[in-house]
Amino acid sequence: MSKLSINELYDLNETIAAKLFDGVTYPWEVLPKIGDFIVELGKTLPADRFEKKGEDIWIAKSAKVFDSAYIAGPCIIDEDAEIRQCAFIRGKAIVGKGAVVGNSTELKNVVLFNKVQVPHYNYVGDSILGFKAHMGAGSITSNVKSDKTLVVVKSPEGNFETGLKKMGAMLGDNVEVGCNSVLNPGTVIGRASNVYPTSCVRGFIPEKSIYKKEGNVVAKQ
Repeated sequence: MSKLSINELYDLNETIAAKLFDGVTYPWEVLPKIGDFIVELGKTLPADRFEKKGEDIWIAKSAKVFDSAYIAGPCIIDEDAEIRQCAFIRGKAIVGKGAVVGNSTELKNVVLFNKVQVPHYNYVGDSILGFKAHMGAGSITSNVKSDKTLVVVKSPEGNFETGLKKMGAMLGDNVEVGCNSVLNPGTVIGRASNVYPTSCVRGFIPEKSIYKKEGNVVAKQ
């Protein structure tokens, strides 16, 4: 099985969006489907636990959303999530149970699994963040190549043509990204890996690794 596959990166029990991943092998394949999936899933959410607000926006009654946060649909905010001051959710976003979207953080076309933290000045676009993934202050996903060509995921297994103009990062469960790091388009990081602060990351980082800088990736002891 490919190390870049959904089953190798994610515990699908830790997201309300598990069915989004049915029938596909690689996580970036679901990016064009997120918006329509939210609309259909939202219609099935129990009214005793979720409240529909605005067009195609469903927010769990146990979630905490600050007044200054901006949320556009389609969007689902799951139970016990926290959307802090001046968060900017541009739509096509699923925020998992107990997740934190912090001050001045921007989301667009994303799935955040349960207990993800993007708590300070993060941009997360066209990306999927696994269970308990954490992005340090100021770290971002870059989702468009500077030459505007389609994104290719490069790995030791070969190059994967995504067919996507916009693709940010696929972070496996329990990934830690250090402050002020940039994850370039098509980055895939395996479970339980750490990225040093101020890193510029591209390609595939294996699970249980420490990314220190380009060309210096070591296995955790």
